[in-house]
Amino acid sequence: MSKATIEINGKKYEFPVVEGTENEQGIDIKKLRAEAGVITLDRGYKNTGSCESAITFLNGEEGVLRYRGYSIESLAEKADFLEVAYLLIFGELPTKTQLDKFYTDIKEESTVDEEMKKILDGFPKSAHPMGVLSSLTSALIAFNPSSVNVESEEDMYKAIVKILGKFPVLAAWTLRKKNSLPLNYGDDSLGYVENLHKMMFEKPGKSYSVDKAVIEALDKLLILHADHEQNCSTSTVRMVGSSHAGLFASISAGISALWGPLHGGANQAVIEMLERIKEDGGDTKKFMAKAKDKDDPFRLMGFGHRVYKNFDPRAKIIKKSADEVLGQLGVDDPVLDIAKGLEKEALEDQYFVDRKLYPNVDFYSGIIYRALGIPVEMFTVMFALGRLPGWIAQWREMRLMKEPIGRPRQIYTGANLREFKEVDKR
Repeated sequence: MSKATIEINGKKYEFPVVEGTENEQGIDIKKLRAEAGVITLDRGYKNTGSCESAITFLNGEEGVLRYRGYSIESLAEKADFLEVAYLLIFGELPTKTQLDKFYTDIKEESTVDEEMKKILDGFPKSAHPMGVLSSLTSALIAFNPSSVNVESEEDMYKAIVKILGKFPVLAAWTLRKKNSLPLNYGDDSLGYVENLHKMMFEKPGKSYSVDKAVIEALDKLLILHADHEQNCSTSTVRMVGSSHAGLFASISAGISALWGPLHGGANQAVIEMLERIKEDGGDTKKFMAKAKDKDDPFRLMGFGHRVYKNFDPRAKIIKKSADEVLGQLGVDDPVLDIAKGLEKEALEDQYFVDRKLYPNVDFYSGIIYRALGIPVEMFTVMFALGRLPGWIAQWREMRLMKEPIGRPRQIYTGANLREFKEVDKR
């Protein structure tokens, strides 16, 4: 095994180098503090591996994303969302029998206790759907109080199909609450994604119908968001789960982490930016120039990525879906026209090409959600629906590997020991 040598104050310490199956290397420093009396400082954990995982491989420099060894391109083209969910959670693509059972079991768990509606009633219509969804997911614990026995595959499986069954209902209810529509349940005759769409958009007294291209685009979006290695929300799920908190509590924490505009809220920020450009007159060249001006506070949302130093592979896939859906639906929307203009200029402007500031998955997903009539506040909820299988897979892996409770260290920069003074002497 390779070793890394670290020299501190003239003394050398050796630590093993761990190598992954894709030749990624990391220095195992778990004994660093015990042996050398120091810790590493890595703000934001940008260079810190928190775990070993067999779920998702991501190579930002090469623009590679794989789930359990399968390229995101092949999965988006050939699989549906439930197949991908099964793959992420259990490690292999399901057989036809396994997939049918998986969906049947999920449908059996898709009823939410009626008392949950009372909790939903307590929220004003103005409440952000992500806050509502996080609260409702956490509330599931009250209606399912028994803890999951992680040593039992049966118990684990039941918890997994339960959250996969109930989560789309809760997500749909957050939208229906916002739109003053009666709460409903799904239709067992429909597939998972079409059922979700129906729960969200079915109107009382009207027959439900939807274009096939819409369901295919939604299916792809959910697949593309299903997992993305150790990002903020996934790391949160694993951290919370490391305390042996249950699956529902851990997922609820992940939803809260996803809510932030620097993470799952990025596609909402894209549309809000496009709206501002429209209100300013819609001059895309003006805003591209502002984006290139270091002294201008304007930020071009939906371009570039913290991890991908090349084209986001998910963006390549969803761009095609975006073009198909917009063409199929014949949407006439000035905001979407502005988006197309920004995309064209960014792909041709040498400044953006040189810096590899290509449109990312958030840019295109926001465009598609808007075209489908999904309110901007619901964009991150849709992201959460897609990311759910990844969160489950990461939580399950972490518990099965018996990972220790997460407990980062710090470098203290506060005051030294001070003498306490009585209040009348301060």
